[in-house]
Amino acid sequence: MSLPVVRVTSYVTPLREGGSLPGIVEGDDLGTYVCKFRGAGQGLKVLVAEVIVAGLAQALSLRTPRLVELDLGADIARYEADEEVQDLLTASVGSNLGVDFLPGSFGIDSATSVPPDVASKVRWLDAFTANVDRSWRNPNLLVWHGDVWLIDHGASLYFHHSWTQTPTDSQRFASATYDSSQHVFQGAAPLLVDEECRSTLTDEVIAAVVAQVPAHWTEHHGAYVEHLIARRDGSRAWLG
Repeated sequence: MSLPVVRVTSYVTPLREGGSLPGIVEGDDLGTYVCKFRGAGQGLKVLVAEVIVAGLAQALSLRTPRLVELDLGADIARYEADEEVQDLLTASVGSNLGVDFLPGSFGIDSATSVPPDVASKVRWLDAFTANVDRSWRNPNLLVWHGDVWLIDHGASLYFHHSWTQTPTDSQRFASATYDSSQHVFQGAAPLLVDEECRSTLTDEVIAAVVAQVPAHWTEHHGAYVEHLIARRDGSRAWLG
């Protein structure tokens, strides 16, 4: 099942702390979302990674904000005064990714108490998906209503950036090592949750997660499933 589609009714404000300049928007479902734009950075592949890794996190009982497909009309860009934002909106007309906005949330710091099983699962997930963007410099973890929420997974699944006409060999990703030396939960114990996580992410679960990616974002759904299954069934070397 693909993501629900929501039409953007207004652009509220940019989030300038993000390198790709995501923005807060409102939708016709009365929801407020952080919009990840197709016209920013490395384009749709980043959005694909966001959807897949968030889906895997949810399957592992980790909290991530609700995702939707945001339909951005050309009229939204027309009334934006900021030239940089207007260019981004114009380049992103059509389908984009919406991440449910969590009002009042704040980033974790070293004083935040995180349950050991949550820390271990986050560390396992990041190694599994080769997420290089979870350091103390940029944890991409929010606290909302006392719980830890995972966000911003566009830096994961690096293998698809080398795809041109055909996907790369899944076995290269299956055996690729993961550097956890800068990870925010570097001291966690992913081996303790390894068996649970592998058994949870069955072939069917992985296929269902990948199926959430809109068909017009990629034609390689099968290749993503193949790469993730190959890594799950590979050695534990990538746990770091």
